[in-house]
Amino acid sequence: MTTPLHFQSASELVPQLVRGTLKSRDLLEHLLARIEQHNPTLNAVIWMDVEGARAQADAADAAAARGQIWGPLHGIPMTIKESYRVAGSPTTWGNPNFRNNVTEDDALTVERLKKAGAIVFGKSNVPFMLADWQSFNAIYGTTNNPWDVTRTPGGSSGGSAAGLAAGLTILEAGSDIGASIRNPAHYCGVFGHKPTYGVVPLAGQALPETYAEGDISVVGPLTRSAADLRTMLHVMAGPDAIDGAGWKLNLPPSRHRSLKDFRVALKFSDPNCVTDSGYAVALQNLADQLAKAGATVKEIEPDIDTSRHYELYVLLLRAATSGRITDDVLEMSREVLARGSDDGSYLYRMARGNLMAHSEWLGLNNERHAIRLEFAKFFQDWDILLTPAASGPAWPQNEVGLRHDRTIEVNGEQVYGTDQMFWAGYSCNVYLPSTVGPAGLVRGLPVGYQAITGQYMDYTSIGFAELVEQEIMGFTPPPGY
Repeated sequence: MTTPLHFQSASELVPQLVRGTLKSRDLLEHLLARIEQHNPTLNAVIWMDVEGARAQADAADAAAARGQIWGPLHGIPMTIKESYRVAGSPTTWGNPNFRNNVTEDDALTVERLKKAGAIVFGKSNVPFMLADWQSFNAIYGTTNNPWDVTRTPGGSSGGSAAGLAAGLTILEAGSDIGASIRNPAHYCGVFGHKPTYGVVPLAGQALPETYAEGDISVVGPLTRSAADLRTMLHVMAGPDAIDGAGWKLNLPPSRHRSLKDFRVALKFSDPNCVTDSGYAVALQNLADQLAKAGATVKEIEPDIDTSRHYELYVLLLRAATSGRITDDVLEMSREVLARGSDDGSYLYRMARGNLMAHSEWLGLNNERHAIRLEFAKFFQDWDILLTPAASGPAWPQNEVGLRHDRTIEVNGEQVYGTDQMFWAGYSCNVYLPSTVGPAGLVRGLPVGYQAITGQYMDYTSIGFAELVEQEIMGFTPPPGY
């Protein structure tokens, strides 16, 4: 069967747009009609410039007719996470205090996507200050998962993943400091790539008067095909104008072109975060199929103390985001620390990170880099470390109370939702790239694998995902879309 237009990849669509057998304007109108039909239920796309996009689409079609191709994304309509500046749009991060923050400039990534030929016609929803694995805020409301609208699409790039899965857009770009690309991709059954730290500039994915790039945080692509991840990363990556005066990025190609040549390490569980039994089965099924395809597959992991690694991640993560917390959270953090010593809770470590002295941060950062060296040693012998992306499939929406108090059900027991941050930080805290791709369905909901690889080996994890997509499994549309 022919893939519906709205579920085709950019790599399939661009040749049609270049030849003129498909018009960018027609593709845009098709997506706008789907947004009109499905977005009232999903609330994934929360801002659009329809007339501006139509003009750009017409210009793309006219250019193609003249034989002028803008770039590898010529004429592709796409949306982008609300946290990116797009000229003429509000950039609020879901915070009502920034409701009127309409910028005149584009984020650097947006500039690059447009220069490559993309038509950024809308923005997708996020949680308040990008700080949740759900996507709701007081400005735009709640985004729902197209597989089950009572469940979270993930966060903070939840609108991005939901829109992709429902066929409301062709491409998306998100950000990730705590799995904000990876968990929405996992929950919605699409692809997402968290790049090596520093590979894609953060300039313009920011609130007003923010110039410094924060620790751990990255921006990267979400797509419905692994090939599109590769194209998007190629467009997005590279130094900004200042750094570009002195250095150039040269990411190595994928280490292998066949699954049989990949050395795949498996880590599907950890004492710090329980894994849903059905999800573990899905990941093991994938591992079995990799072995059947000839890959070297073994349960093995870096020689580190995972509990300490997770503790370091939470402390450094919350230190990295401490500059944008509210006075109320600062006061709460002081009260938490005043009550006593470390009880191992996410709340205590969040409070400690929020109030951390720089001298303490330096010591923790040094310890983090010792762990980073262990991961580098591990990836001399292994190409991919395959892990979960979260505890299990998407869980029911819960907007009551504070994030660190909310629980989710895993294997019949209630656990803190923040426990899943373990899998977020496992690669993120040591600056490593990881790709999430579809790993099947569990109880009718999509789940994804996380393919972690060595620093700057981004195209190796993406190349692995391409081969898995071609030979084992890829994107499946949610029912009804």
